[in-house]
Amino acid sequence: MNALIQGASRGIGLEMLRQLLRRDPGGRFVATCRKPPAATDLQALAAESGGRVRVVALELADEASISAAADRSGEFVDELQLVLNAGGFLHRTGQMPERRLADVAGANLLASFAVNAAGPLLVAKYFQRFLPRRDRAVFASLSARVGSIGDNRLGGWYAYRGSKAAQNMFTRCLSVELVRRHRGLICVALHPGTVDTELSRPFQARVAEEQLFTVKRAAAQLLDVIAGLAPEDNGAFIAWDGQSVEW
Repeated sequence: MNALIQGASRGIGLEMLRQLLRRDPGGRFVATCRKPPAATDLQALAAESGGRVRVVALELADEASISAAADRSGEFVDELQLVLNAGGFLHRTGQMPERRLADVAGANLLASFAVNAAGPLLVAKYFQRFLPRRDRAVFASLSARVGSIGDNRLGGWYAYRGSKAAQNMFTRCLSVELVRRHRGLICVALHPGTVDTELSRPFQARVAEEQLFTVKRAAAQLLDVIAGLAPEDNGAFIAWDGQSVEW
């Protein structure tokens, strides 16, 4: 199996790459991140891979960067059986999840939608040429339960909730269109649970210990879900334990 891991420099993306290297000794992997020279852990993993990992620069908020990354990937692989969007954006200095409407800022909304919603969709646009026409392949984007409209009972977190809900809709649209040309394709949104990463660290205080997953456990659970996907799962929103999440 050949795979693209978008957002492979740290956290879940890096660990999924590490485990894929062990699970599939014959696979070749394109690992993307914003700034490859600064991604020391990823570069070390690539150096140890025996030439099976190609690190490629990809900035989700820059369409030209995504297009260029696809061209670079074509120098390394002809086909991809897995396209995994693991990169995402929740907070940064000066931007935290909104607790109330008064906290909403237009620039922050646009930043979240650019990375969480538009980015994975543009990855699909430029990397679809690597998907097989008839054989099994998976296009998966790491989403979040807080992006579920039906499950929203607390409100707040406007930018992150909205951008993840948009990502889910885009994934559903892709599941309808792409399967017409790629008969064995399964497009899914995946909820990894609450994982002990930099993304979730500021918000872990109220998470029960048994509900906070290590990166290793989360990556293994997601890879098991991906391995078990069937054609009827195309267009689904699935949690780490294989259960459906309402839209």
